[in-house]
Formats: sequence, C-alpha cells, structure tokens
Amino acid sequence: MEYKDYYKIMGVDKKATEKEIKQAYRRLAKKYHPDVNPGNKEAEAKFKEINEANEVLGDPEKRKKYDELGANWKNYEQWQQAGGQASGQPFDWSQFGFAPGGGSGARYQYQNMTEEDLQGLFGESGPFSGFYQTFFGGPGPGGRSQRRATARPRRGQDVEQPIEVSLEEAFHGATRMFQMTDANGSSRRLEAKIPAGVQDGSRVRLAGQGMPGTGGGQPGDLYLIIQVSPHHLFERKGDDLHLKLNVPLTTAVLGGEVEVPTLNGKLMLKVPPETQNGRSFRLKGKGMPKLSQPQQHGDLYAEVNVVLPQRLSKKERELFEELANLQKA
Repeated sequence: MEYKDYYKIMGVDKKATEKEIKQAYRRLAKKYHPDVNPGNKEAEAKFKEINEANEVLGDPEKRKKYDELGANWKNYEQWQQAGGQASGQPFDWSQFGFAPGGGSGARYQYQNMTEEDLQGLFGESGPFSGFYQTFFGGPGPGGRSQRRATARPRRGQDVEQPIEVSLEEAFHGATRMFQMTDANGSSRRLEAKIPAGVQDGSRVRLAGQGMPGTGGGQPGDLYLIIQVSPHHLFERKGDDLHLKLNVPLTTAVLGGEVEVPTLNGKLMLKVPPETQNGRSFRLKGKGMPKLSQPQQHGDLYAEVNVVLPQRLSKKERELFEELANLQKA
C-alpha cells in the first residue's frame, strides 16, 4: 500500500490553516474537474486524489489522526495485515494519542464486516484509495474490514463550483442546466435558477447536491460561485450601470434627443443645448435589480461622448470656418 502525502497532493505546508487548505482545494478542483477535462483519465484520477486529500485535511479530526500517525503509518498496516485484532494482539494506539476505549479517538471499534456492509458504505470499489480506507474506515486485507465507524451520522461536505453568467442573465435571472461529476466519476444533470441581481462572488445554494454524508448523514450542499462576464456596452458598479453615450456634435450644441440602450430595452434621452463632452446623465431605476429586493433597481449613468463629424463636405467646412470667424470677432 502506498503512503499518501495529502499535503503534497494539495500543495500546502503541514502548518497550513483551514482557510489555506480550502483555497488550495478550490483551485485544484477547478483545474482538474472532469467537466473541464472531458475524457482525460489523468485529470479524473488527480481530481479523485484531490478530493481524498481534502476529505482528510479538511476534517480537523481526520487531519489530527493523519498527523499523529505520521511516519509510523507502516506499523499499523503491518499489524492489520498480520490479522489485527483477530490475532489477539491489540495495536498500541496510545503512541498515536488514540485509545479505542476512550479519549479523543474513541470513535472507532474493530470487528468483521460483511461484503454487503462494505458495499453499503463504500460502493463496489469505494471512492478512496487503499491508504485512506485502511486508516479512515475502508476495507482491510482480503476485502473485509476489521473496523467499523461507530460515530454518529455526519453531514457531507459542501462543494463550490464557479459558474459564469452574462450581464443580461444577471439582470433578468436565468435557469442553467449543467453536468456535475463527483469523485466517483458519477455524473448527474442539475438545474440551477440564477436569481436576478447576482454579482461577482454571489453564492447560489443547491441544497443536498454536495458530497454524500457518511453513516446515514445528510449530503452537503452545492454552492455556485457567480462570475459575471464583462459587457461590451455597460460597466457595472454595484447595482449601478455606466455607459458611454455617443452624441453627435450638432445635438450636443443645439440640443435634441438621443437613443439610450438599456438592459431592458431602449429609451430616448433629451440632451439640452450646449451639452459638454463628459457630462453624465442619471437615468433613475434603469440599473441592475437589487439581489435582496429585485423589484428595486440601481441607476444607469450615461456619460456623453461628443462625436465630431468626419469627411466634411465643402459646404460643411465653409460653415465651420464661418463659425470660427464669428467666435473670433
């Protein structure tokens, strides 16, 4: 059985904080997720390995046991291969800070399991490696386990999945269908409703779609982490939108109406005479819906960009020259 260096797999130091481990898991899971690497067996294997490492390092109790076993993990494997508890020679857990009869490690007892029990806990082959199964609840030599977790049911881990939406989808809300592949390679099709008003970093919760629980525990949740893609017209600042509005020189000088695009159709804006370049007009309530109160909206700010005429005709040039002479007078 190969020793698994979970810290190396996650690319973190042994003194890494829970936050650092979580950040590393998010980064690696995104990189090696089967949805991002369809048909790539190496990426799929790496994804399973990352999930296994996170299952241990992301759980304070499992991480404590893993750290305390340290280089002595081989001793326990040899004891188990020799027959373990069935040999009548109990393993000395005290050297690792665990005592099956009490103390912080009093979550495990050792007895034979039927094949049906194993399949009920881990499926046909199990989602984790032999190393993980040996130390954290899997089958031992001969396909049978000498250990049964007697801990109370534990809820499955929550899972985060980034998802990109357009500004239009963030404005109106949307329904997305997508495939999720878990650590076992099983795929499922999910429907997610994206509420109006979401912005970068918003979290959309899909209850019960995370990692499965253990010992009969409830599954975790899936959180979609929203990323709003840039727009070719609008810049978003909170719930407000900003737009560069092209205005002809004649309209800026003489006044008139210009068409303003919005995410909910077009409208006409009255531009007063002698409007200066860079002037901003506020269109109240024409911005993004507020996530907590979608019936309320931010504002749209239209900044005037005066467009100078090009390819002047002879008559137009004469008129501009006349205007210039008048202003010199």
